[in-house]
Amino acid sequence: MRFLSLALVLTISLTNGGCDDRLPIASHTMFPKGFMFGASTAAYQVEGGWNADGKGMSIWDNITHVHPDFIRTYQNGDVADDSYHLYKEDVKALKAVGMQLYRFSISWPRILPNGRINQINQPGLDYYMNLIDELLANDITPIVALYHWDLPQALEDIGGWLNPDIAQYFEEYADLIFKTYGDKVKWWITINEAWSVINGYGSFAWAPALNLHGTGDYLAGHNLLRAHGKAYRLYQRKYSHFGGKLSMAFCGAMCLPASDAPEDIAAAERCYQFSFGWFAHPVFKGDYPPIMREMVDRNSKAEGRNVSRLPYFTQEEINEINGTVDWFGLNYYTSMMTKNGITGDNPSTLRDTEMIQYWDPSWPSTASDWVKVVPQGIRVLAKKVKEEYGNPLTIVTENGYSDHGDRDVDRIGYFESHLAEIRRAIYEDGCNIVGIAIWSIIDNFEWKDGYTVKFGIVEVDFNSPNKTRTLKKSAYWFQNYIAMHKLIQ
Repeated sequence: MRFLSLALVLTISLTNGGCDDRLPIASHTMFPKGFMFGASTAAYQVEGGWNADGKGMSIWDNITHVHPDFIRTYQNGDVADDSYHLYKEDVKALKAVGMQLYRFSISWPRILPNGRINQINQPGLDYYMNLIDELLANDITPIVALYHWDLPQALEDIGGWLNPDIAQYFEEYADLIFKTYGDKVKWWITINEAWSVINGYGSFAWAPALNLHGTGDYLAGHNLLRAHGKAYRLYQRKYSHFGGKLSMAFCGAMCLPASDAPEDIAAAERCYQFSFGWFAHPVFKGDYPPIMREMVDRNSKAEGRNVSRLPYFTQEEINEINGTVDWFGLNYYTSMMTKNGITGDNPSTLRDTEMIQYWDPSWPSTASDWVKVVPQGIRVLAKKVKEEYGNPLTIVTENGYSDHGDRDVDRIGYFESHLAEIRRAIYEDGCNIVGIAIWSIIDNFEWKDGYTVKFGIVEVDFNSPNKTRTLKKSAYWFQNYIAMHKLIQ
């Protein structure tokens, strides 16, 4: 018990404000037996090796090379953390902290340089086999995402996620991955944050930055869902003997109503359905959320269009997509206040939703302009997932705090307060949450913010030849937090 007491002292002493609404100290040990702690990364953000050993070009390679000003700092992921060569250092960091899960993504163009199975890159396959084996040798469970935004540029050249044929290409890619690693990987994510992926087609926010607002985003989302459905059914047909569980990693706008007025409560509901519900409703219930269908169809007609900007699934597609998740991958960073109103480009998904979003000025800020510290939002979201989809098995697959390398103690406060809300969701609300994979184990390339914004609990010296990794205070905090949890079990 002496170690437990020391761990409790360390836990509290390393935590500052942002945790005023704590549970009692003893609650730090209250996660259910078997609850899993881990961390997440994405291929483009950590691997580097952008053209190493036969890898093809991705849409992020392309846009950062052709338009370096797309990134605020004119940086790119060509080298990043160099995890392509230093993956064992990442596993060492995970092991040092005591993580039990590692959620990473496979780079589609590293495996299939042109996106198609007629050209398989064996060194790419070997890289992920080596990473998986290293994780298993260290008793760390891999959660593998097939797609985290880095589409092969060769596929984008023929329309990318706007091309209906991409669902078939994704199924072929998934087949190769399941066949290669299926006996070792039991947790799968087909697509990470489809709602973010579509912003590359509906805005300038992400690659390929087409800005087809109100049209391209809906079409891309439609094909992402078709691709997911095909990959899931393929696994059922050919690889179910491996016993794996498949999901998507869902994200969206977690909206809290600005008032108790019915119109603001309805706006918050629309906010959910046009983000999380956009992709979760079809895979759990077979089609788009009814409010989403109603509003886009109505607006499309008012615009004089002959067909809705939101495509319709065929009955065959509904059958293929419905019921295609075994667990719920929940990504949560922050929340927004929402009230009824119309804003946004005409047409656009924001305008279709008929809501106005803003941040409460009292919420603490982070280094990312889109992340405010709102721990209560993760509990509200978990309850919503439980109510909407029958309380599915859930893993929080992303949750994290950004700084400029200067507010790590605030990061500790962020995690402590969010973990407290997750415990409340489990014990007070009955939510079936069985694990968390924080973002991120290491500082990495943070998309349009380059390397200026840092989410890692392990610092990376990007200027050093070996990309030296150093545990931060938040890593030691997690080390003690997880150790306490293991004592109880």
